Amino acid sequence: MARKGRGRLSAEDRALWSKVVAGATPMPRTATPKGPARLLPPAKPALPAPEAQEPLPEFRIGEKARSTGSERALTGASPAPRMDARAFGRLKRGKLVPEARIDLHGMTVAAAHAALVAFVLRAAGDGLRLVLVITGKGREDGDGPVPEQRGILRRQVPHWLQIPPLVQVVLQVEPAHRRHGGSGAYYVYLRRRQ
Repeated sequence: MARKGRGRLSAEDRALWSKVVAGATPMPRTATPKGPARLLPPAKPALPAPEAQEPLPEFRIGEKARSTGSERALTGASPAPRMDARAFGRLKRGKLVPEARIDLHGMTVAAAHAALVAFVLRAAGDGLRLVLVITGKGREDGDGPVPEQRGILRRQVPHWLQIPPLVQVVLQVEPAHRRHGGSGAYYVYLRRRQ
């Protein structure tokens, strides 16, 4: 389609244009905008339907609030101890001595997970109550071209202890006292063998 000057159509272009016009259907009069074309704002994505929540219990002024347990998740506080309060206090002060320990330093995530599962299940089978899991604190340096997450074992071990198969034998998980490794280790208090 060659153009011959500005605003002029060749005979070939006019023939093509007449075929296009002949096959087109006009828009309804109500749909034609008057004045300059207006752009509509982009449609907002639909919000997901809110999850059904339990209704709040009635509350009277002067009455003590009942705990639902969800406030711990919101504040980040550790859950209430499931073990004996006296033993829990001694544990937090580092007065209880772990009966066995495992050091996961230098292991890959997969190797550490397998070693932890085997160690905890064996300790529970032997009737031990308190074991120490040493994860290390992770390196603090962030040098290098690619930022890496440090201390992956320190973050993963508490999660692994709260899922099957270990959740059936673990009663309580707490960060260790300074004398047993501090934030680089965890006390794992096991359930009594039945």
